[in-house]
Amino acid sequence: MVNPKVSIITVSFNSIKTISDTIESVLSQTYSDIEYIIIDGSSSDGTAELVKSYGSRISEFVSEPDKGIYDAINKGIRLATGKIIGILNSDDFFYSNDIIEKVAASFNEYEIDAVFGDARFVDQVKTSKVVRYYSSKLFSIEKFKFGYMPAHPTFYVKKELFDKFGYYKPEYKIAADFELLIRFLYINHIKYKYLEIPFLSMRMGGVSNKSILSKFTLNKEIARACKENGIQTNYLNIYLKYFTKMFEFLGNNNNRNYPIP
Repeated sequence: MVNPKVSIITVSFNSIKTISDTIESVLSQTYSDIEYIIIDGSSSDGTAELVKSYGSRISEFVSEPDKGIYDAINKGIRLATGKIIGILNSDDFFYSNDIIEKVAASFNEYEIDAVFGDARFVDQVKTSKVVRYYSSKLFSIEKFKFGYMPAHPTFYVKKELFDKFGYYKPEYKIAADFELLIRFLYINHIKYKYLEIPFLSMRMGGVSNKSILSKFTLNKEIARACKENGIQTNYLNIYLKYFTKMFEFLGNNNNRNYPIP
C-alpha cells in the first residue's frame, strides 16, 4: 500500500468553541493525500457556518440530524474514499503536523491492518497543560476483560475491514468504540502496529468522563461488549482499570518525553 489516501472523520454537534482547533490541525498535516470529512448533527451554535467557511478545504461536509455519535461516525465511514480511516473528535487536535505522515509510513513499511498510539488529555482551556497521558504501549488482547483498550482516537484502520467485520453499533451510547475494537482485534485478529508517540491532544470532559452516571453506563456497556463477543469478565475486573488511571493522573513518565509542539 504505497502512499494510501487517509480519510479523517470528525463528528460535531454545537462544537463552535473547539472545532476550529480540530480543523486547523488536520489542514496543517504534512501528508498530501488526506480526505477530511465532517459530519455535523444539525448544530445551532454556528458550527456549520464555521465549517462552511473553509470551503473546498473540507472534502465532505454533512449537517443533518443523526441517531448519536456512532451513527454519525458510520455516515462518515460510508462517505470515505480513502484506504485508511481515522477519527478525530471535534474537541481534539493532532499533537504535531506529521502524525498522518507517520501513520501512512507505517502502513507502507509493515504488513498491517491498523495502527494506534498514545493520547494526551489536556485541560479544556489551557490546552498546553497535560492532565493525563494515555499510553497504549501495554495493551494486549487479554486486557479487554479489564475494560482496557488502545486509545481509540489513535486507531487508524483499513476501510475495507468495516465492510468485512461491521461498523460501529449505534445502539451503544458510549462504548461502541470498545466493542468495535474487540471485534476487530480479538475476534478477527487483525494485524496491528503500535507507534510509541502521542497522536493527539484530547480536551478533558468527553462524554464518558462527564459524570458518575456516564461512567456507570460506560462500564455496563463494556461488560455487554465482552459478553457479546465471548470474553469472560465481571464488574470487579472492569473497575480495576481505575487504579491504572489513578497512576496516569499522578504522573506518567511519558508526559516528560514529549514537549508541547
